[in-house]
Amino acid sequence: KQWYQRRVAITAGGIVPGIKVDKGVQPLPGTNGETVTQGIDGLQDRCKKYKAAGAQFAKWRAVIKIGDDIPSELSIQENAVTLARYATICQQEGLVPIVEPEVLCDGTHTLARCQEVTEKVLAAVYKACNDHHLYLEGSLLKPNMVTPGMQCPDQATPEQVAEATVVTLQRTVPAAVVGITFLSGGQSEENATLNLNAINQYQDPGRKPWKLSFSYGRALQASVLKAWQGKKENVAAAQKELQKRAYANHMACLGQYGGDVTGASGKESLFVADHTY
Repeated sequence: KQWYQRRVAITAGGIVPGIKVDKGVQPLPGTNGETVTQGIDGLQDRCKKYKAAGAQFAKWRAVIKIGDDIPSELSIQENAVTLARYATICQQEGLVPIVEPEVLCDGTHTLARCQEVTEKVLAAVYKACNDHHLYLEGSLLKPNMVTPGMQCPDQATPEQVAEATVVTLQRTVPAAVVGITFLSGGQSEENATLNLNAINQYQDPGRKPWKLSFSYGRALQASVLKAWQGKKENVAAAQKELQKRAYANHMACLGQYGGDVTGASGKESLFVADHTY
């Protein structure tokens, strides 16, 4: 009853409920510390229950690491096939799948190396999706932006991130995919917004057929949590921070963000090594 009341309140406000359906990552045998996401067993039955409870979409996160001699082909293929299986199962049960192959920003790798790996990963993901007969028009992609590793001494400008990211998507993501909702991946709130803005400003006529938007966690919540601090008297201040970040990213989706929205966390790095959730 309590869940039903919450669902009614959420949907009345125009919010579409969804659910994370994977069960986290586990070590992938035969690799050097790489992982594969668990949760395929029993997923179809779980999706039936989630749909009956009111969920309309689902997400599944795969994690790819960049390092010496990694990612391996085994890691890329295992995670690609698992993402495709998850997405197809979701569609069979009436849920829109968000496909999330995250190339982690941990490390000293360059922008070019991140682009190389991200292209290879996305190509494998969409080959697997095609093999599993995924209805691309009924799915969303949640990728990383193409950025240098957090420990790389040569960091990139928003314009460099935008070019590398858009070119990567052009080379790998079918035009039939409706939307691309970027993860923030440990970027500061401000950097995530500036990079999204630059991506939408990037000019290459006729070759950005997808809606380029955001699906941020830390980069949407950090200032909110700092303002709230778990105290009832801070709720209004926290809500104001959320409105500010949502507005900033909305403008970035239009390519019209001027860098004029400051938050409590601002340019603080939100990087967490080997981030899991």
